[in-house]
Amino acid sequence: MAEAKHDDNPVIGKESPASRPPEDAAPHYAKHRERLRNRFREAGDTGLADYELLELVLFRSIPRRDVKPIAKQLLKRFGSFAEVLAAPPPRLVEVSGIGESVVTDLKIIEAAARRLTKGEIAQRPVLASWSTVLDYCRTAMAFADREHFRILFLDKRNALIADELQQSGTVDHTPVYPREVIKRAIELAASAVILVHNHPSGDPTPSTADIRMTQDIIAIAKSLGIEVHDHIIVGRNGHASLRGMALI
Repeated sequence: MAEAKHDDNPVIGKESPASRPPEDAAPHYAKHRERLRNRFREAGDTGLADYELLELVLFRSIPRRDVKPIAKQLLKRFGSFAEVLAAPPPRLVEVSGIGESVVTDLKIIEAAARRLTKGEIAQRPVLASWSTVLDYCRTAMAFADREHFRILFLDKRNALIADELQQSGTVDHTPVYPREVIKRAIELAASAVILVHNHPSGDPTPSTADIRMTQDIIAIAKSLGIEVHDHIIVGRNGHASLRGMALI
């Protein structure tokens, strides 16, 4: 009877049970990830610091690395969770550990946040949910690195017809043409508009040019029966309402 032969050269790539690392030998960050996920499952984002919320996002993009240092570096560079989401992709990839997949995930979350807040103002008369309008404007524009000018077009019930980005400019200027604003309102059969733009500097205080431009739009709109409810300026440090400040 032939003697059975033992295979002294097992197939490379097959891991025997004896060679597997014990559970407690998992990377140190694995347990941290699970603890953080459990905190989020139990209490949502309540009590989570910005860097911890960023970690939860980065877990999916960077599965085999301690991402806490990356999250903290992102916050050091950009300032807050919201500012990280809004940061331009070329600046994001300057941070060590950030690649295209991470940028894509961050931008998906940013887009989802905009859709969520926009959906809330689309479901009810805008003037009846002013705080929601302000939240949407800040989400959409407050952390952009260039000035943008957008218009919310409303029907006679003050429900949202359209939300359009009209112009993009530089870090401190956006060209706005009052007649073009009113022309678009007429095309959409809008009864009223809300003007919105951002100040990348963070300070939402209206400039003399902001006030003058708003007054020009109001003058043209009034002659055509279109009301300008407000001009809202948003920035990282808050918002300003020209009507609330009695400037229009």
